[in-house]
Amino acid sequence: MASLNPHTNVLGSAFAKHLLKRATFTYTKTLVDQFAQLTPQQALDLLLQDSPLVLPLPYDPLPSGSPDGFWTESTALPGTFGSQARKRSVVAGWWWYNAIKTPSLKYKLSHFLSTRFTIEKSNGSGTATEFYDHIRLLLFYAFGNYKTLSKKVTLDNSMLVYLNNTDNNRNSPNENYAREFLELFTIGKGPQIGAGNYTNYTEADVVQAARVLTGFKRKNDRTVIDSDTGIPKGYNVFTQHNLNPKAFSSAFNNTIINPATDVNSMDVELNEFVEMVFNQMATAKNICRKLYIYFVKGTITPEVETDIITPLAQLLYSTNYEIGPTIRKLLESQHFYDLDDGNATDETIGAIIKSPLQQVSEICTYLQATIPNPTTDPLNFYNQFWTKFVHDTFLTGSNMIIFDPENVAGHLAYYQAPEFDRSWISSSTLIARYRLGESLLDGFNRISGNANTAGKINITAVIHHGGLISNASDPVVLTTELCNALFAQVPDADRVAYYMNSYLLQGSVNYYWTDAWSTYLSNGNNSVVEPRLKLLVSKLLSAPESQIF
Repeated sequence: MASLNPHTNVLGSAFAKHLLKRATFTYTKTLVDQFAQLTPQQALDLLLQDSPLVLPLPYDPLPSGSPDGFWTESTALPGTFGSQARKRSVVAGWWWYNAIKTPSLKYKLSHFLSTRFTIEKSNGSGTATEFYDHIRLLLFYAFGNYKTLSKKVTLDNSMLVYLNNTDNNRNSPNENYAREFLELFTIGKGPQIGAGNYTNYTEADVVQAARVLTGFKRKNDRTVIDSDTGIPKGYNVFTQHNLNPKAFSSAFNNTIINPATDVNSMDVELNEFVEMVFNQMATAKNICRKLYIYFVKGTITPEVETDIITPLAQLLYSTNYEIGPTIRKLLESQHFYDLDDGNATDETIGAIIKSPLQQVSEICTYLQATIPNPTTDPLNFYNQFWTKFVHDTFLTGSNMIIFDPENVAGHLAYYQAPEFDRSWISSSTLIARYRLGESLLDGFNRISGNANTAGKINITAVIHHGGLISNASDPVVLTTELCNALFAQVPDADRVAYYMNSYLLQGSVNYYWTDAWSTYLSNGNNSVVEPRLKLLVSKLLSAPESQIF
């Protein structure tokens, strides 16, 4: 029986790895050792703490000689700046750097929210500055209230542009945002039970919702500031608002929302609409299913629906859609740690194929990649390492351009049943996934072009000084501990022996490695150990066991 009862014992190393990988983009040996001594409750206390941004602002180091710098803080109109695509990448790099430097649920949750309130940053979502404001909004509500975010995102300038609600007015209604608000962001369709009737709402409800949403406009000079978040937003134009009552179907208990009478009461009408949608238990269940798919696994069995989704939804509903208590309940549960049944074919650990974002974050943090500091070396970080290698080569080649999914539904992995996360693996993505580790170990782009990546895993120094391995001179210990760290599940002895013999020893006996490591320690000569370590680790990173978590 699937159970939300809490796991109350100390995590230990295996469960600490599982929690850190699923809950953060920061996976390090130091954190594993720390969290291994904690109960899930104590661990979640830490993971749900807010903390200041490590990197306060994005910085554009180009054009050369006269960089645009901290352009998001400029009073100039956002659209007056050139190279908007590059600046969007800079914003994504700013978010990622904070994510890998902050062991917090905030970044996993903000990314989860981006898979729900979807925009495509390169496709009609406004300027790079408005995209920056959108990401700040997701970060602001990552530990907050899902319902409140749904109101705030309605006036988010990027969203107003992306789903055309800035063009929605009383004389020319546009249903794009209203449709996606119901179908993707909140309640979901449900089974179709008739023409234009999707159980949870009808086509007529989309029409009425679009009328509620008329008159909300983009404010592209960023002069309207939301009083709760301090983030620029759109504004209300009463002369473009529909002034008729909005009558909803039986799916919403035949609710009638009276029209606004002035510019300020447009917000009241919007609030009544949002409250109506979130007053349905179907909304809470839909959100909890999405949380489960993102944080646990893609398969929701009838048992999981009854024992996990339904009580989680009741908790979310009872807390008025506060995200924190619900995600805490899920990540503390016996089910999350696969302690609620003895079915070896229904594992949670190792049940998700890593997203490319997860993959690059884990590799860089656990293997202590040396990447340029965005504060002291912004050109190499933002331009050479992040934009040219990570963003434009790896993430593009693995079909996960961050905050830029294929369409408004998002990346296939987060919505397309029954494949879900299996969508990350295809003939077109394998080269990028398999050569990521090799590229970072070499410091050159082995995915395409062989350019300098400006970031590198100095593997011999990391093994020597990084505290990852208890006894690096012992090839069995070295290979075993690397496998345990980089694989989702502990491999058997034969699998460890295969990697050790094939790539570290390469046909030599064990003491050959011990002697080579001793030589390196005595005189710094790494001519033997460096290529073998690089080969071993690159093979581990491209192994099937390393693609899951």
